[in-house]
Amino acid sequence: MPVVSILRRVVLPVVLLLVLGVPQSRAQPAASLQSPATFLGYELGERFTPHHRVVDYVRHVAAQSPNVSVEQYGTTHEGRPLLLATVAGADNRDRLEQIRTDNLRRAGMAAGDPQGPPTAVVWLSYNVHGNESVSTEAAMQTLYALGNPQNERTQRWLENTVVLIDPCLNPDGRARYVQWYRQMKGASYNARPEAREHDEPWPGGRTNHYYFDLNRDWAWGVQQETRHRLDAYHDWMPHVHVDFHEQSVDDPYYFAPAAKPFHENITEWQREFQFTIGRNNAKYFDRNHWLYFTREVFDLFYPGYGDTWPIFNGAIGMTYEQGGSGRAGLGIVTAEGDTLTLADRIAHHHTSGLSTVEATAQNHEQVVQEFADYYDTAEQDPPGDYETYVVKRDAGGDRLQALAEHLDRQRIRYGVASEAQDIRGRSYATGETERTAIESGDLVVQAAQPKARLVKVLFEPETTIIDSLTYDITSWSLPYAYGLDAYALPDRVAPPTQNAVPQETGVRGSAESPYAYLTPWSSRADARFAAALLNREVSLRFATEPFTHNDRTYAPGTLILTRAGNEPLGDRFDAIVREVAAEHNQPLQAVATGFMDSGPDFGSDNVGYVDAPHVAVLSGPPTSSNSTGEVWHFFDRQIHYPATLLNADAFSADALDDVDVLVLPDGRYDDWLSEARTDALTDWVRDGGRLVALGNANDDLAGHSAFAIQHKEATTSENDDDGADEPTYGGDGEIADASDPLRRYGNRERARLPEATPGSIHRTRTDTSHPLAFGVHDPYFTLKRSDEAFAYLENDWNVVTLPAGAPVSGFMGHEAQADVAETLVYGVQEMGRGRVVYMIDNPLFRGFWYSGHLLFSNAVFFVGNG
Repeated sequence: MPVVSILRRVVLPVVLLLVLGVPQSRAQPAASLQSPATFLGYELGERFTPHHRVVDYVRHVAAQSPNVSVEQYGTTHEGRPLLLATVAGADNRDRLEQIRTDNLRRAGMAAGDPQGPPTAVVWLSYNVHGNESVSTEAAMQTLYALGNPQNERTQRWLENTVVLIDPCLNPDGRARYVQWYRQMKGASYNARPEAREHDEPWPGGRTNHYYFDLNRDWAWGVQQETRHRLDAYHDWMPHVHVDFHEQSVDDPYYFAPAAKPFHENITEWQREFQFTIGRNNAKYFDRNHWLYFTREVFDLFYPGYGDTWPIFNGAIGMTYEQGGSGRAGLGIVTAEGDTLTLADRIAHHHTSGLSTVEATAQNHEQVVQEFADYYDTAEQDPPGDYETYVVKRDAGGDRLQALAEHLDRQRIRYGVASEAQDIRGRSYATGETERTAIESGDLVVQAAQPKARLVKVLFEPETTIIDSLTYDITSWSLPYAYGLDAYALPDRVAPPTQNAVPQETGVRGSAESPYAYLTPWSSRADARFAAALLNREVSLRFATEPFTHNDRTYAPGTLILTRAGNEPLGDRFDAIVREVAAEHNQPLQAVATGFMDSGPDFGSDNVGYVDAPHVAVLSGPPTSSNSTGEVWHFFDRQIHYPATLLNADAFSADALDDVDVLVLPDGRYDDWLSEARTDALTDWVRDGGRLVALGNANDDLAGHSAFAIQHKEATTSENDDDGADEPTYGGDGEIADASDPLRRYGNRERARLPEATPGSIHRTRTDTSHPLAFGVHDPYFTLKRSDEAFAYLENDWNVVTLPAGAPVSGFMGHEAQADVAETLVYGVQEMGRGRVVYMIDNPLFRGFWYSGHLLFSNAVFFVGNG
């Protein structure tokens, strides 16, 4: 082990004692409570601790410390436990349930008034990114400091503050990183940045089992770990939440206050108390001569983070970032020539965590009162221009039901209208104020409720962007994400409501053994039903044109389940179809004939046929692990249909022998897409294969003559006359021009804003007569995160296209708007007997862009089959 590492081991305890101000003779616990070093058999910082040993230590502390209890609030996809430790002082141990209930009462989430004295609640979240692994090591040190009843200073804080510690939000990602690192390291670590232990292979340990970034999922709850955590969080509703992270090796420590832009619904108190905590952190960092920065990079705008989501739920939410991440290992030489060790990183996170508890305890009465005021004002004077949000029921009710389940996860209250009522409000579809009516089955969300600010953030038709220099997407409104018609009303409207979204279920029609069953196609739920039938070896047909039967018109995409084509199932056909429909709450219309009143009969060539396709997904380098994970999760968890993940490094033509659909996730394929592989793909498509290309995969296909997709010729600012709105830059108000030779260096970041595309929502043109768009809500709203622009396909099908104009919500620079105007969003090329589906924008973005899921399902099941 390098000498510098040995020195760090000696220095670390001294630094912590200086920070805590606890005499060493008074800091010893009772004999039964062991420090992390004693329990684990090594000093923290000498090695990474496997997750199962972290679990063992947390449970040890809970068993031996009177301050600590622990609960398992869920499990990961790989079966690892998710733990939450609760730390309370002697006076609060027996009244934890009252403290928790009182807090829910302050938030309007439990009946009655608070009964006890104000007690602050701090939640410390560690290791949401698995390869930012110092966090969990620091969590054990912090748990020990707070759980040790002999530590007089921490015990004083616990007199008025309860601390909740989640030691590892992403155990699967952490385990992936720690196991890999242990395999790469020799007898001692190598601090040279070029060493292999500082170069994680694909997919890295940052993400969870399905390669999802859990720190983008708080507002959506797509992933299992997030859903469990949201339930635990709502049981407490803490006043302060810290999300511990790591950043680049060469960056010093970051703590709050955060950078601009702040979302407009962050209160003055939430901003001010970040300064209070930041100054307390700075006091200790100054004392130890540690470098740090504040008010830069990490803004508070996108609601899916572990700092912003708690803020929109009344807490003081903060991100703390330590330099290191997956590159740092146990030690790495930085650009300044110093060696950054794991022990250093632990000391910094441990110090900021305890400092946050201290600052909260010192201000506990105001912290609790401001939290109560946050919720009181939310109900009495909800923010924003709109008092009510009305979301129209879709034909089958499945998309509205999915939205309702989303709101349930977020504890947002709503009602389902049971009577009609005339209203006037802003249409999400047109952006205009219109007269319409609430109808029975529509979902109604009142702004005046405990979650008023979160309601506004998630439902506002157009986000208010104070400064367009931001870290993530700038729009996410749920009606657009779910593809539902909706209206934002300036007045409070409260029609009579019922408890649940009405859905069509059961079998209509009297025939016991009908000629066929019909069922609609308009949502991911319908795709999941189709997948379940295919898994049971039921072959499907689908309408490619409208048809009418018994005075009822059926849209293209309608599933037609005929006895013909399913002869191998024999007498089991009806039982299987009805059983699967009942499991999925899917409506069925039994029909006695294949002769239609109008439109194609069921034996027509204009009726498509789907036999269970073998789907393969390319994975590993050069694909984006996030995109691969979204595709994998979609098949595996969202529609429950098998997909084979192919290793890109080992890919050859033979891998496609029995594959019907191949998905190329977003990625950089230029080096991978050799002439031999290009020939293999094109030959396979011409023989009937269906290739689905996502995101940047299209960029590399555009360089090969066999593929019809081509880049749009760039549009420069000199000839931009489309009238797109100029961006609002904020800051000092200066517009930075990157081409100006006298431009100011201080505006260099803003010089890129005219071409910026952080993520905005756009209205598209959609050809719903094409199988790729069957069942898709028109107009389709796409989430655009790139200015990569592709021309219309010349002799093929431009199914979804982007007209000129500004986004309906969110920010896109005016040069980027000009570049993407009149370009392809989703298209289909016919190549021999096969098809290539070009998906420029991501229909599966972070798993929550629900309306895009049907487009992707169509690409898999319908395109090329009708």
